[in-house]
Amino acid sequence: MCGSGATAGCERATGSVSRMTRYHGPVSDHFDGKTFFDPDGAPPKSLGEVLRWQFGGGRNRHTWPDWVENTHTDIPPSVVDSGARLSFVGHASWLIQSAGQNILIDPVWSDRASPLAFAGPKRHNAPGIAFDKLPRIDTVLVSHGHYDHLDLTTLSRLAVTFNPRVITPLGNDLTMHSADPAIRAEAFDWYDRVELGGGLAVTLVPTRHWSARGMFDRNEALWASFVLETPAGKLYVVCDSGYGDGVHFRRVRDAHGPLRLAILPIGAYEPRWFMKDQHMNPSDAVKAFADCGAPQALAHHHATFQLTDEAMDAPAKALDVALDAAGVSREMFVALKPGQVFEI
Repeated sequence: MCGSGATAGCERATGSVSRMTRYHGPVSDHFDGKTFFDPDGAPPKSLGEVLRWQFGGGRNRHTWPDWVENTHTDIPPSVVDSGARLSFVGHASWLIQSAGQNILIDPVWSDRASPLAFAGPKRHNAPGIAFDKLPRIDTVLVSHGHYDHLDLTTLSRLAVTFNPRVITPLGNDLTMHSADPAIRAEAFDWYDRVELGGGLAVTLVPTRHWSARGMFDRNEALWASFVLETPAGKLYVVCDSGYGDGVHFRRVRDAHGPLRLAILPIGAYEPRWFMKDQHMNPSDAVKAFADCGAPQALAHHHATFQLTDEAMDAPAKALDVALDAAGVSREMFVALKPGQVFEI
């Protein structure tokens, strides 16, 4: 699964052509001086486990349609002054507009989530917003270094067009700056709160995941989720995460609640034995929704890049089943399609 957050080994199944620039900093409760770790998480899968998944017997990889035309296309307003407007671009990419500020989350406009132009996971639908229809972008939030989240081509294009601030966890700024010094990347640690202007702020919070760009740079840069403070309330943006025992979500509830809305991943989860520690399935996401305490959730991280083995439409269907089983209204946890908008 080149470009996904499950393992660098499967990301680089086509060949390791990139790696992160190593971060150097003080030792902490989640950095040992060389690599980052999650005290409440799980290490990434071994190369042997990657090979077992990719080439072992009994694999059930569903075939996705080569291309699916979007049923929605968004042309955002230049600014949104009251409330918050969330436009789903696709996969884990969002445009969030509030208080006169325009913020992109994990922007990927490239055709592939890969370091290679000719190989690796390719898009199966267009971005829900055409790049030339974007409003002025003030800030970009990049959650971690996997190729389906940190897209250097898109970040360079944004730098040329808008010159936004790029807020990212420790070490990912080095990857960006080494590729393009024009990217205005600023790196922060877990629990750091960053003022964005206009009454907006973002706090980086732990998430159950990991990071890499190649075979030999696992966890040399940090990963995070975001709590975005807006006049419409706090938005909890989880770009990639496993569930574990749910402690990460409950801690955000306790430290940052009440939350107004959560954006939670529901895709890239099969086979479960391989993916469960780093990627939630829809049932896990419904539990995370309950744990974080938000009254509303939006689903993402599905149906754009085929990173794992489930069918393209499986996550959205399974989300409805999981919501019904938990007795939660389907309207409370919605899987938007690219180009659809949700306003609060």
